[in-house]
Amino acid sequence: MLGIVAAVLFFVAFLINAAELSTNDVFSSTNVTLLGLMCLALQVAGVGAGWARRR
Repeated sequence: MLGIVAAVLFFVAFLINAAELSTNDVFSSTNVTLLGLMCLALQVAGVGAGWARRR
């Protein structure tokens, strides 16, 4: 799930950068890219994998 969120954030960052939109400092393409990288790192770490039951 976090991988999909990361892909959406990367796409939004690409659109902001490609369209050269003037946004405030919070929603700059760099910050959105860093949020995407954080979600991707959490996905690789196994945070969004859910719980597995052992029997």
